[in-house]
Amino acid sequence: MKLRIGTRASQLATSQTGRVARALDGLGHTCEIITISTIGDRVTDRPFEQVGPPGVFVREIEEALLAGDIDVAVHSYKDLPTTSPEGLVVAAVPERLDASDSLLFDPGIWMGPGGLLPIPLGAVVGTSSSRRRALLLDLRPDLKVAPLRGNVPTRLRKCREEGYAAIILASSGLQRLADAGHADLQELRSHRLRPDLFIPAPSQGALAVQVRADDPALEAVAALDQPMARAAVEAERAVLHALEGGCQTAIGAWLSVTGERCTLYGALDREDGLRRATALGALNKMDKLVDRVIEDLGR
Repeated sequence: MKLRIGTRASQLATSQTGRVARALDGLGHTCEIITISTIGDRVTDRPFEQVGPPGVFVREIEEALLAGDIDVAVHSYKDLPTTSPEGLVVAAVPERLDASDSLLFDPGIWMGPGGLLPIPLGAVVGTSSSRRRALLLDLRPDLKVAPLRGNVPTRLRKCREEGYAAIILASSGLQRLADAGHADLQELRSHRLRPDLFIPAPSQGALAVQVRADDPALEAVAALDQPMARAAVEAERAVLHALEGGCQTAIGAWLSVTGERCTLYGALDREDGLRRATALGALNKMDKLVDRVIEDLGR
């Protein structure tokens, strides 16, 4: 089957879409990658909440999919709103990479008070994520958080040239760029942030491979699905959906799995400060863990 795969044009997006295309090629399909500009790519001088409602990095790609201009769409799952347009489904969640965030900073700066965020007191950290901002200030109220937009190479350059002591990126994005040979950190040091404390965005590190619900491509793409990865991101996104969050709301959720046991971590920034919740239990009772975290965060 010939499959036209739509994606954003950034290095990260094309790198992760290339992995999906190669996997489909290995199953006997022929793939063509088509890049599509989204409003989130075009508008880089404003915070996400000023660009538009959730979905600023996927809307045009989903429209192309619905129009039949492409057969498959590959998204960073965390960019998708919690409900898809009618007629579209996530046919596959391939193997998930590390869900954590990473702190990138100049190795020459003083290694602060140590611990989770080893950067100086009062340092300026760049991020436009409300979740990352809330977690930073919860763990280190002394830090100054400044807006930072752009693709990964742009943010790395700004960290070196525009006075940020550090920036925060998804660990999975750095890994995917490294796998594709685009791992120039511009001499910055990378420090992985513990996901049980610096709670990731729901479904961070996962890809969503989206198709039309009535298209023959559904069966082809479904062969890439990893059930455990799908179960984890669905649990995390259930927390997101229940708390009515999008990219503009500071919500974190991460499911850690060890054998038949799992722990679901949640975080929600409220007017009275950041609230955290943790639920432990059996893997086959994940729904109860989700309900417990939602209840604790929503009180």
